[in-house]
Amino acid sequence: MASAAAVGTSLPLFLLLVSTLIAASASPSSAAEAQAPQELLLDFKASLRDPSGALSGWSRSAPYCNWPHVACTSAAAAANAAVSVSLSLQGLGLSGELSAASLCRVPGLVALSLASNGFNQTIPLDLARCASLASLNLSAGAFWGPLPEQLAALPALVSLDLSGNSFEGQVPAELAALGSLEVLDLGGNRLSGVLHPALFRNLTSLHLLDLSGNQFLESELPPEIGRMSSLRWLYLQGSGFTGAIPESFLGLEQLQVLDLSMNSLTGAVPPGFGLKLQKLMALDLSQNGLSGPFPEEIGKCSMLQRFEVHDNAFTGELPGGLWSLPDLRVIRAQNNRFTGRLPEFPSGQSRLEQVQLDNNSFSGGIPQSIGQVRTLYRFSASLNELNGSLPENICDSPEMSTINISRNSLSGTIPEFRSCRRLVSLYLAGNGFTGPIPASLGDLPVLTYIDMSSNDLTGGVPAELQNLKLALLNVSYNNLSGRVPPSLISELPAVFLQGNPGLCGPGLPNDCDAPLRKHQALALAATVASFLTGVALLAVGAFAVCRRLHGSEPSPWKLVLFHPVKITGEELLAGFHDKSIIGRGAFGKIYLIELQDGQNIAVKRLVNSGKLPFRAVKNEMKALAKVRHKNIAKMLGFCYSDGEGRVRIAMGVALGLAHLHHDHTPQVLHRDLKASNVLLDDEFEPRIAGFGVDRVVGEMAYQTSMASDLNYKCYVAPEQSRAKNPTHLMDVHSFGVILLELVTGKPAEQPASDDSVDIVRWVRRRINVADGASQILDPSISRTAQQGMQAALELALRCTSVMPNQRPAMDEVVRSLQQLCFSVHPQTPPQPTEIVLEP
Repeated sequence: MASAAAVGTSLPLFLLLVSTLIAASASPSSAAEAQAPQELLLDFKASLRDPSGALSGWSRSAPYCNWPHVACTSAAAAANAAVSVSLSLQGLGLSGELSAASLCRVPGLVALSLASNGFNQTIPLDLARCASLASLNLSAGAFWGPLPEQLAALPALVSLDLSGNSFEGQVPAELAALGSLEVLDLGGNRLSGVLHPALFRNLTSLHLLDLSGNQFLESELPPEIGRMSSLRWLYLQGSGFTGAIPESFLGLEQLQVLDLSMNSLTGAVPPGFGLKLQKLMALDLSQNGLSGPFPEEIGKCSMLQRFEVHDNAFTGELPGGLWSLPDLRVIRAQNNRFTGRLPEFPSGQSRLEQVQLDNNSFSGGIPQSIGQVRTLYRFSASLNELNGSLPENICDSPEMSTINISRNSLSGTIPEFRSCRRLVSLYLAGNGFTGPIPASLGDLPVLTYIDMSSNDLTGGVPAELQNLKLALLNVSYNNLSGRVPPSLISELPAVFLQGNPGLCGPGLPNDCDAPLRKHQALALAATVASFLTGVALLAVGAFAVCRRLHGSEPSPWKLVLFHPVKITGEELLAGFHDKSIIGRGAFGKIYLIELQDGQNIAVKRLVNSGKLPFRAVKNEMKALAKVRHKNIAKMLGFCYSDGEGRVRIAMGVALGLAHLHHDHTPQVLHRDLKASNVLLDDEFEPRIAGFGVDRVVGEMAYQTSMASDLNYKCYVAPEQSRAKNPTHLMDVHSFGVILLELVTGKPAEQPASDDSVDIVRWVRRRINVADGASQILDPSISRTAQQGMQAALELALRCTSVMPNQRPAMDEVVRSLQQLCFSVHPQTPPQPTEIVLEP
């Protein structure tokens, strides 16, 4: 079922709690019909395959109302009162043939949930005999085939959720007979054809209607939907609807969420839109062909939290009242033809979090009050006609993460950004900025992307930028001069300095002839190896970023020493820079590090430590440390990191993907994200590769290649095979799979030891059992990192949700990972590296 959590509200629990408990109808007198409920449920269980033993507690030794996943309620206290039975069997890994005939004879069966299982069959027609059923949830159960019209024979049905399956064909008009229905969720299937008007004329009690993610390519939006006066949640996105938005939609006075995105709608939004929608909290009309000015009445929707109209052809100014709405969190209006000036934000009142206005024709200056919006974490207005200078307080919001005002006509100097402690991306390219690059940028702990190209900046490249773990530094085509700090040239994955003839440094046209480095002789030698097993190998070196994020904190680095040495993991990390390199080899670089007592040690940092378990590596290292000879360097010990650093890899991939989705214009979808397309440099910083291949080879060749690549099907979103157009949420699913690999230590497609399922199914089968998280997380993760990894697991499950509209966008994923790192590693007094001295 589609979720409204993103707009601060939650759906009623229609699936398990119904407004009225339906008493069982009188049982026929035949011997077969008089069979005890306990025996009927056991017959139903016998038809199922239950590999995890979730229903092993169903036995004759206990009353069926005490069985697991069975709930019984009584409408009265009398001993002979009718009992209402609810079965909650979702997510148990069940399969097999459903014995609906036995199940429907259980007296008082009012609720049945078989969601998130693997039945791989059509809906049993015998389910139509469950006359007392008020709630039926078969979502994500691997059901297929046509929707049976026999479901119309369930007169008491209040909630019907069939989402996330592979149902096809038309929606049966006979479902209009379900007059008590309050929830109808058919999203994420392969339904098609024309929607019958009677379906909406009769279902006047509906609170939630979800037809999203289908293929209604022959249908316009039915105007009859606008007469369903009880509707609160309406999800019609991604289903190929054509034509205009019906004027009847203006009368849906109870509506809280309206999502018509990713269709082929055209024309203007009906005049007066919003005037009667006083309860509207989320509006999404994005990725259509809508045009004309947007009605001013939307500014009267005082409860509105999300306004998303991007990727259309709207003109005129954004409605003035929109900016002052008290609960508005998100404005996404990029890729339209809006004009006019940006208004000032209401002082001290705005709760805006995202403002994305890229690729329009806005003019005037950036509002001077922008810094007063304390909740703002993204301001993006590239490719407009903005002018004037940058407000000094543009980064005063403690949440600010992304600023993108590239390709405008802004001028003046770049202000100091000292307050942006969470700034990740700063894009100022293609303007007329003058003066120096602020050295204070080097003090921002998580700044990763800087693009100041094509301006008129002068001065040098600040040495303070070496403090950052940059993935992009683009200062090309300015008037910069002087020596470029060497590490910015040699260590960054993407640095662009061209178009500045005054700059000099290694590899540049003007070489500064830096003096050769001299090294002291070796006084003491040791081999220190960064070590992790399996997928965790990706996290080597991640502590360096966490240290900058949070200051001093407990170290995830563990030292195992075979001889007494005054050294800490922090000293090792501090010594990993270019000026300390004295050698390179196939397995990594060798660094010369001076200790506090003046001694020097040689440290080899392995870039590929294999997949041996920790115990085996420790034993091998211990054996090597016993080697003694005057011409052989003494092995002092080794250093390794636990799983806490894995968040850095996830963060790097998330930042790269968020850049493709939200910061690059036009938007780029990866469409083939998988572990083999995430490359690591010597510092284990991730680099996303393989994006945009579909644009090069063409859609037909791309689809053919993907269909034949069965080794990576786990990364493919479940809706991809039936979707008309690819979406960014498909990439989110692929990212979620990679995140599962990081937290479990298991590759996505390799079968687990006890059953041959991919990682997504493997996790979901275990997450609902008692202590499920501890069974899922990689056992090599330390106890101190467990909390963070559990939060990362929850995020991965959201990203791999069967329903696309329940997945977070990548910018939200980035924020979640940032908050995860901040919450797991709060600022604490410095603590020493854990040191183990082996005999």
